[in-house]
Amino acid sequence: MTSDTRPLRTTRLYLVCIGVGLLAGLLSGLFGVGGGTVIVPLLVLILGFDQRLAAGTSLAAIVPTASVGVITYAVDGHVAWLPALILASGAVVGAQIGTWLLPKLSQTALRWAFVTFLLAVIVSLYFVIPSRDAELELTWITGPGLAALGVVTGILAGLLGVGGGIIVVPALLLVFGTSDLVAKGTSLLMMIPTAVSGTVGNIRRRNVDLTAAVCVGIAACATTALGAQIAKAIDPFVANVLFSVFLVFIATQIAVKAVRGRHQR
Repeated sequence: MTSDTRPLRTTRLYLVCIGVGLLAGLLSGLFGVGGGTVIVPLLVLILGFDQRLAAGTSLAAIVPTASVGVITYAVDGHVAWLPALILASGAVVGAQIGTWLLPKLSQTALRWAFVTFLLAVIVSLYFVIPSRDAELELTWITGPGLAALGVVTGILAGLLGVGGGIIVVPALLLVFGTSDLVAKGTSLLMMIPTAVSGTVGNIRRRNVDLTAAVCVGIAACATTALGAQIAKAIDPFVANVLFSVFLVFIATQIAVKAVRGRHQR
């Protein structure tokens, strides 16, 4: 390690970043998530990144990854552009609230509450299968609802460090009745302005390893479109089953952090 805790530029670093990027890109395109839930723990465990540096690097890598995903979904009209911007605007506001609340609330209690939420979503995914023809239309009800969802997403992102996709995608599916493809494409679009804004701030704070971020991001771009094409090709119920398995993985990660946090008190 160098003096600022950044990994040395070795062949191993680049190979690991490429591998992490390929996996993150596939999951990003398949599930409409940023991939940070894979990138961050792998950078920490394999390359010894500091948690904050890993999170900042992951956020930067999400920008090109999500951009490729949006293009892939947009080709077939599976992106709700204006709703995504409403979600992103709410998320930016919510993130500020979340970071403000962070020192005031129990992280352990928040994590267990979020695990409970994810378990409820996982069960629901087996009973609610929206039509592939379902659109996300703006109305006097859905507009404010999307803004509220964005704020809640931003708050949870600020409090727990989770990506918006694991909240937005199931919410659009279960609450707004959107097709799984539109939910995923819209989720990816929502992430871009949020990720760009966060990355600018992280660069100023020297909280990004740009070399690693570029390496992960470029590798992810190679598989994001493949993930999106798989999502389009499989049956909606199968897509929900796969997404539920992914959410079990996320819930397990958060539960482990909750247990460790309680033991450290």
